[in-house]
Amino acid sequence: MILPEDTPTTCFTLFEKTTQHLHVPPLLNNPFKVKPSDLCLIAASQLQDMLTHQQIWVHNFGLNPAMDGPIIGKMFGVLVVKNTKGELGYLSAFSGKMAGVFHLPGFVPPIYDYLHENSFLNIGMQKLNLMNARIKELNASSNTKNEALILDLKTSRKTLSASLQQEIFDNHVFTNSRGEQTSMMGIFELEGYKNPPAGAGECAAPKLFQYAFLNNYTPIAISEFWWGVSPKSDHWKHKEFYPACNEKCKPILGYMLQNIPLE
Repeated sequence: MILPEDTPTTCFTLFEKTTQHLHVPPLLNNPFKVKPSDLCLIAASQLQDMLTHQQIWVHNFGLNPAMDGPIIGKMFGVLVVKNTKGELGYLSAFSGKMAGVFHLPGFVPPIYDYLHENSFLNIGMQKLNLMNARIKELNASSNTKNEALILDLKTSRKTLSASLQQEIFDNHVFTNSRGEQTSMMGIFELEGYKNPPAGAGECAAPKLFQYAFLNNYTPIAISEFWWGVSPKSDHWKHKEFYPACNEKCKPILGYMLQNIPLE
């Protein structure tokens, strides 16, 4: 996607209206409880207004019947922070990809972008596609000698696929409030997982805290809300607030926030 040259690139957003009359909580709220602070409600409202009116990128949330393409609602997060100047503002994040990409102006970046051009995953996927095409070609032939070749290709495909997944895990490196870092595998192994669940590290909350810690922002309050049509398989409702997920985020945030007292 090509963005206009004047597109803002900062991830720190100042409040549009004064917040001096609002209480600034002394402790960060628990991300796994749903009770947005007044500051988070204002930040979320400001972000929702941007989502409604922006014209830089296109994503079908299912809110406009005239829009084409698959409908994909998204979980968004806002993290109210103070910058090094003592200014109060917030960071914004979305879960996974949006508009087909990991990077969009005004939103914090992913923990690790494994889909960038010439990434190991894109190169690996090209190899997997060639293997799949060759297996399909051999299966179409009635030659019994092809069975050994097909078996070898399937074994190689499985090995490569596992290797790519492992590399994704290894490259997801999380930073805690003390500036220490560890990989996704390290975090989930400590929690007794054989492998991290699919999509771990791509939720909004870890991305927000990662950006805050790497850029010396002080976390004040966090909230997440759903934007768009609810998936058929789930209960998420448009504009409703939800806690961080237990399966993917609890081990990660447990590491990232281990030195931060919570409400």
